[in-house]
Amino acid sequence: MSLLRVCAFAKCLRRRSFFEKCAVPASFADSCRLCVSARNGAVRPISETQVNLQRRNVSFVIPKAEDAKKRVLEQSQLLDVLEARIQQLQTDIVLDVQHAKVQFVKVPPAIKDVPFARQPKSISKENADISTSEKTFTKGTSKPHSSRWIKKLNEEWKNKQKKEKNLQQKILKKIKEKPKAETNVSKSNTQLHPRTSTKIISTTAKETMPLSQLSRQCGKLSDEIQVAATSTAVFKTEPAISHKVSKGKFKDSKNQPLSKEGQKETTGNDNAQMDREETAYGDIQLSIRSYLEACIFAGDIDRAHCFLLSQHRVMSRRKQLNTSIYNIMMRVWAKKGVLNQIGRVFILLEEAGLKPNVASYCAALECIGRSPSCSPKVINRCLHQMEEDGMSLDDLFTQCLFQEDERDKVLRAVRVIHPDYQPCLKLTQSQCSPSLVQDFYKKRENHQYPKLDFTKEELNERFKRQLDVEQACTVTIDSVEVAKPVTENMAKMRKLFAEQRAQWQKSLLPALRASKMNLAKTNTRDYKLNLYPFLCLMDDTEYVDIMIQSVTNMPPRGESLKILAGDLGNRVFTKYSVRQKHRNQTVEKLGNIYNTYTDLLAKDSKKYDVLPREQWCKLEIEQGSGPMLHGGETSWPYILTLELGTFLVDMMVKHLKINSDILNPAFDRKLIPVLYHMYTFRSTRQIGFIKPHPILIQMQQEAMETKLTFDSYVMPMLCPPVPWTSVKFGAYLLTPSKLMRTTDGATQHEVLLEKCQNLHAVLDSLNQLGNCAWKINKRLLDIIISIFNDRGSDKLDIPPPLSEAPKLPHFNPQDPTYTASEKAHMKRDLINAKKKCSEMHSLRMDALYKLSIANYMRDEIFWFPHNMDFRGRTYPCPPYFNHLGSDVTRAILLFAEGKPLGPKGLDWLKIHLVNLTGLKKRSSLQGRLEYANTIMEDILDSADNPLNGKKWWMNADEPWQALACCMEIANAVRSPNPTQFISHFPVHQDGSCNGLQHYAALGRDVIGATSVNLVPCDVPQDVYSGVAQQVEEFRAKDAANGLKIAQVLEGFISRKVVKQTVMTVVYGVTRYGGRLQIEKRLKEIDEFPKDHVWDASHYLVRLVFSGLKEMFTGTREIQDWLTESARLISKSGHTMEWVTPLGLPIIQPYHRTRHQVLKSTIQHINVQINHDAKERPDTVKQKNAFPPNFIHSLDSTHMMLTSLHCYSAGLTFVSVHDCFWTHALTVDTMNKVCREQFVALHSQPILQELSNFLLQKYCGSTLTEHKNKKYQDYRKLMLLLTEVPQTGDFDLQQVKESTYFFS
Repeated sequence: MSLLRVCAFAKCLRRRSFFEKCAVPASFADSCRLCVSARNGAVRPISETQVNLQRRNVSFVIPKAEDAKKRVLEQSQLLDVLEARIQQLQTDIVLDVQHAKVQFVKVPPAIKDVPFARQPKSISKENADISTSEKTFTKGTSKPHSSRWIKKLNEEWKNKQKKEKNLQQKILKKIKEKPKAETNVSKSNTQLHPRTSTKIISTTAKETMPLSQLSRQCGKLSDEIQVAATSTAVFKTEPAISHKVSKGKFKDSKNQPLSKEGQKETTGNDNAQMDREETAYGDIQLSIRSYLEACIFAGDIDRAHCFLLSQHRVMSRRKQLNTSIYNIMMRVWAKKGVLNQIGRVFILLEEAGLKPNVASYCAALECIGRSPSCSPKVINRCLHQMEEDGMSLDDLFTQCLFQEDERDKVLRAVRVIHPDYQPCLKLTQSQCSPSLVQDFYKKRENHQYPKLDFTKEELNERFKRQLDVEQACTVTIDSVEVAKPVTENMAKMRKLFAEQRAQWQKSLLPALRASKMNLAKTNTRDYKLNLYPFLCLMDDTEYVDIMIQSVTNMPPRGESLKILAGDLGNRVFTKYSVRQKHRNQTVEKLGNIYNTYTDLLAKDSKKYDVLPREQWCKLEIEQGSGPMLHGGETSWPYILTLELGTFLVDMMVKHLKINSDILNPAFDRKLIPVLYHMYTFRSTRQIGFIKPHPILIQMQQEAMETKLTFDSYVMPMLCPPVPWTSVKFGAYLLTPSKLMRTTDGATQHEVLLEKCQNLHAVLDSLNQLGNCAWKINKRLLDIIISIFNDRGSDKLDIPPPLSEAPKLPHFNPQDPTYTASEKAHMKRDLINAKKKCSEMHSLRMDALYKLSIANYMRDEIFWFPHNMDFRGRTYPCPPYFNHLGSDVTRAILLFAEGKPLGPKGLDWLKIHLVNLTGLKKRSSLQGRLEYANTIMEDILDSADNPLNGKKWWMNADEPWQALACCMEIANAVRSPNPTQFISHFPVHQDGSCNGLQHYAALGRDVIGATSVNLVPCDVPQDVYSGVAQQVEEFRAKDAANGLKIAQVLEGFISRKVVKQTVMTVVYGVTRYGGRLQIEKRLKEIDEFPKDHVWDASHYLVRLVFSGLKEMFTGTREIQDWLTESARLISKSGHTMEWVTPLGLPIIQPYHRTRHQVLKSTIQHINVQINHDAKERPDTVKQKNAFPPNFIHSLDSTHMMLTSLHCYSAGLTFVSVHDCFWTHALTVDTMNKVCREQFVALHSQPILQELSNFLLQKYCGSTLTEHKNKKYQDYRKLMLLLTEVPQTGDFDLQQVKESTYFFS
């Protein structure tokens, strides 16, 4: 054993002596791999910064006794190889190191005294990349091949010799050009750092860029900050902590600065590297940020500081940190005025190879601003350093997100040096707006922005009410279910339930506190994030209330553990976010700005020629002091909310108990769990499930409590939403909201949006949609509630109560009288009955929530804030009750603002009613109007006696909206002057198969354009009827030829059978999906023989696709081009990305699924993640989804353009994707705007611009290996993208004259 130690020590000495003899360039890393591999971890890399500062600490793994002889032989042979390598390097090192900067530093005392002490493990990329043969050699399972290695070294030496002359010429040329630089280098080559004696190598070779001027100067700055802080108070644990941080660390050497070109190149490389690292460590960095911020919010600064240091000490974990994480601690020390701690964080930044950003300098200046005695020299040095790093004073006040009084303190420090300085904050104008909206922003002479029908005082009062709602985080409302007389049993159950809730609170509180105490004892130096700080963000009682609320709202069938846990975690995060804004003092400032902002909207104030976003930004600049409203709060990663929620669910399952005899005293009394954790199957996957005990279900049903509790964001807003001014700020007052709704955990969309320079048009469109005020149609709501409480109605889409559900069949599986087939049949019936009951309960509760919210808002005016999905399609933020809902919810919504019908308004109401019936789709507008006039008696009867009359309205396609329209028409015709009748009713104009309209316009396809009403016609063209007719012609030919299935289908092919498939083909439906759609339609036909459904659906889907291909040749070419482009791009390892004509960046989040296991005490949850940008793209999803997503992005662009121009014309406008709503008075104006913007959109070279973007993004680099398969795919993609599909001869201007384009 001693012989092994001697061999290893000899190698260590040889390596050290070699370092002292010569400065080794980057190529020496190759030989170090051999050392590392052979010695099985004897030399471990501890730190490799961006400037290639390489330090090696030596530790040994003692081999097993039986391998000792073999190891001795291997190591002795390896020594021969290394000696040969050293001799080779010594011969060719001269040319490589003429510009090398060598620095001698002393070994830290701990290393010097204990040379073989084991250091923390940190495996660099070099270790990870060891070849298989090297790994085998290291393990000692195969014989060493020293001759092979020597041969390889000789070959490398020969290659070196060949390059020697070229290298020598280049270096001599550089020496002549920069003699001064060489002199400076020689002077700095022998610098020593105190406490180390190891050489640190830095060279100007391409592989090892020298340290930039920034890091060197930051070192000076941190030193000055440390000196300046000697007279200030120091954090209590500082001495011990600082000792551990500095132990064995290096200060960066003073290197020769690069030229400007070199600096630019390095910066670009650094940014690219930073982007890659942020992508790789995105979720980890987000978790670390969340953990540190939670610790600080809870007041546990010790824990936050120690945790950051524990992450920093280990190289593998240090790589996961970025500058913003270090800045979190800088802000803490700045608040406390502890300058020396900020200086230490600057040193940590240097050690991590990171550069300070604007926020870093902002924290330093804030700290100085809190220390009036600080020397002006330090401030001056800080400002000078910041300026040298390319940051201006104005950057401090435009790029930093200030909280509390941070801005004022920074300004105080700056004014010590520049007494007259005023931050230059300018309102960003739409200088670089997309060409589509340049005139909209520049030419505003004729704009008439609408006002709300409220005074300034009323709007401010509404703001206060909404603020109270969001501060409470929850809203409790009355249920619309019939309040039956309280029986003795109901009163008893309600009392029991209240007692149980009180008992559960007593059980959960000590359990939560005990769990927190256990978590608090966890050592932060074990590098693991734990939940302790996330359980200290609120009072313990608030966590308990959240848990008890979730028990009360749990459905009788139970809930998936993942869904329940995610819901609990999100509730905690929402409350935490609201409290953060309170602590940051943003609520008061928000009130001041909103109070002034209402001048723009109130009817009793002057008219403005600015948009809501512009006005809000202007007010923020004017009221610049104090905190910023969007303070950069970190959103928790999905896995964190899930973990926190799982922890709370586990506590509920363990500690919520109930007496077994609470309902039946005859039972033995014992405490039993209220909730049970079990497993069930969803499809083929086994999932965790939380199910309530039958006793709890019975108590809830018999108590019949009449209250419902919702999170505040579920409710519509009581005041106009805050306008979207950036990616992270808008919509609700305090509740966190996202501009772009995405899958939980997906971050690539937000990254793209933050990089986008100009989203003004998109934000302004969302603000316009959100500013539309609504009210409830109370008469219709009462009718719907009466039917809801009277057993519902399937025909009218009002779900019945569970009392109407089919009874569950009971059978004993052990009964021998049943055969196996009978048991299987009965089991299948039981499963179907349970499924039906579950579906009925879900539908019933959904209707209950919507109607209860509507009833709660019946006397209110309210607003729906909007956001969008990743394609740009807009949605209201409240999830249950909004105008995108079903026929029932749309029917009970009215515009809060009323407008007179005008000369044509009544006609539009009648036409709209006929559209809702679905009876006259092939008739002209005049024909529909005449039909409406002939059925006026039925219309008036429906309005007067909806439930007891002829009930004509019940046969409409959209019965409830038809009834609401009947009532509006009746009120209008009975008014003294129908043209002056004030109408609040929204009239719809729907696109005619809008997806195909966009395809036909893209391809300028005359036949396709005619089929979807882009061409003016006397009567509307129905593409669905056209396809059905063509399919019928194909069927007739096949039937004549004797095809049996074609004969069976005679008389059954209709518009309804093919409509859904035709509609969804443009959105990427496959033949499989189309077959399922047609199968469903055929099953609905009672007369069709059910044994032929399978064959008929297969046959029909083929005919539908063939018919569409003939009718829309241009559409199919474009769709194929888009699909193939996406296939080749995703095959090359990239995700599909494009930009809409309004400048909205879009990326498809479809990646190969990876599984992440969340380990908890209750269950290990397998989280399927298919949006991880680190994974390869899912080629099938990418190519199938690109055509429909691209078309969706175009229809959303058309809607946004229409909304902006309607707003500038003073119209009320909202949309349900490709269905546009406005007052009856302004339908004609909206139709004109809608057509003009469609023509403007498609007048752009959309496909050519897409081709140029894809070429630039995915074909920018050139590949030269012609035989390489990647090159072949690259060339194929390049040729495909350059061949944009040819367009036809359709004249887009005809759309402006097409009556039935939208009708």
